[in-house]
Order: sequence, then C-alpha cells, then structure tokens
Amino acid sequence: MASPSLIALTLFIVWTLLLMALMEVIRSKIALQGTVSANEFRPDNANLSPFMQRLARAHANCIENIPVLGGLLLIAIVSGREYITDPLAYVLVAARFAQSLIHLASSSSAAVTLRFVAFITQVMIGLYWSFKLLTSI
Repeated sequence: MASPSLIALTLFIVWTLLLMALMEVIRSKIALQGTVSANEFRPDNANLSPFMQRLARAHANCIENIPVLGGLLLIAIVSGREYITDPLAYVLVAARFAQSLIHLASSSSAAVTLRFVAFITQVMIGLYWSFKLLTSI
C-alpha cells in the first residue's frame, strides 16, 4: 500500500493537472464561441473574466509550490524517511486544495485571509519537514 506521502505527492500533481484542464476546457469553449481567438489568450488570463484570472493564479500557485513541497515529499520517499512527512502529508494536500478553492471562489478580504491561512499552513509544514529531514541525516 502506498504511503500517505506518496499519495499526497500524487494528489498534489493531479490537482495541478485538474486546474490546468479546467482552464483549457473553459479557454476552448471561449475560443470556439469566438469570444477570444486562441492566439489572444494571455498566460495570466488578464483579458478574460476575474474567475479565469483567479484560476490562472491558482494553477500557477500549484506550479510554484510543487518543486518545494513536492520535493520535500520526494526526498522523504526516496530516502525511506516517510515517517517524517506521512503524519502531515494529507494536511498539506488539504491546505493546498483549500487555498486553490478559496482562490477560485472569491477575492474578498475574508477569502484572501482564509487563503493566506491555507498557504501559511503549507509553508509551516514545509519548514518543519525541512528541519526534520536535515536533522535526521
């Protein structure tokens, strides 16, 4: 059976892919409707709806964090130290999902605060794992 760390890493990657797929499905619909031509899409969706702009940022947030947080999970997995990351692996993924979903839902002050809580949860877990991985060598 796969460890929580391996499952969390896989879920993080799948979540990133799902956000990308959602963005491309919506972009395809927009292009097929002729609202915006395919060569006019901007990476940040700046010329599209606020939701699409938030979707681009939610996806980018995942891409920005996979090398760091996913890297820590991978280090633990390949070095046989999953006992360090397993206890908080699902918390990390839940915080990532929450951050993305809140980002998609709203940009209100309350939503930004909740999104920050989800983000700082991930940062704190990453710092904790870093310390534990470095001190268990």
